Amino acid sequence: MNFETIIFEEKGHICLITLNRPDKLNALNATLLNELQKALQFCSNSEKCRAIIITGSGKAFAAGADIAQLHEQTATTGAAFAMFGQAIFTELEYMKKPVIAAVNGFALGGGCELALACHMRFASPMAKFGQPEVNLGIIPGYGGTQRLTTLVGSAQATELILTGAIINAEEALRIGLVNRLIDPESLIDECIKIAELIASKAPLAISASLAAIRSAIDCGTAEGMESEARLFGEICGTEDFKEGTAAFLEKRQANFKGK
Repeated sequence: MNFETIIFEEKGHICLITLNRPDKLNALNATLLNELQKALQFCSNSEKCRAIIITGSGKAFAAGADIAQLHEQTATTGAAFAMFGQAIFTELEYMKKPVIAAVNGFALGGGCELALACHMRFASPMAKFGQPEVNLGIIPGYGGTQRLTTLVGSAQATELILTGAIINAEEALRIGLVNRLIDPESLIDECIKIAELIASKAPLAISASLAAIRSAIDCGTAEGMESEARLFGEICGTEDFKEGTAAFLEKRQANFKGK
């Protein structure tokens, strides 16, 4: 697949998406967001793809929205501008295949919001995170006020959003914004290893796990429990479940087929 602003690579069962506007620190303009959406839709429809990694080229993951495009917004167009990005990031968040953010540098504004929409975040010690939109006289518009609050709690999210502070990778790890810090030269390779480990599991069980975790966030414990039980029952009817349990009993490697 050929794109103007992203690089798309298939590595076995893993799809690697690299944001590729290094001269603009991978700022999220309309072209990049549209191409990201097309790449995600390809991954979603691909039987081969079992996990996705998103990273950035150069020294940034993504340093925010394209300020030139942002500056053009008015009270009339602003909501549509925000909803455009929100729709793509929500599509990413609800992917049935795990999405890993490999944060190699600046993840600010819309870039931080993109990382927040991924299911897991692994970062280089050189990474920087923040929602500095108030410095531009605006607020996060691609889901940052919602996902950051869910992830790190209201007090931490309020401080970051209202001060516009940019935090280093160690602080991001401390507050639970990232899963783990990985040396820059090993970041992509380690993320691929994690993705390959996930890809070796039963695909339908992975999808059901993501759905159950999502219900805990969206619905609360009671409805989440109901969702978990329903999904558990559905998985019990799959060929992969029979294969996985049979392989365990027979002391052999399971051969999952996503059925």
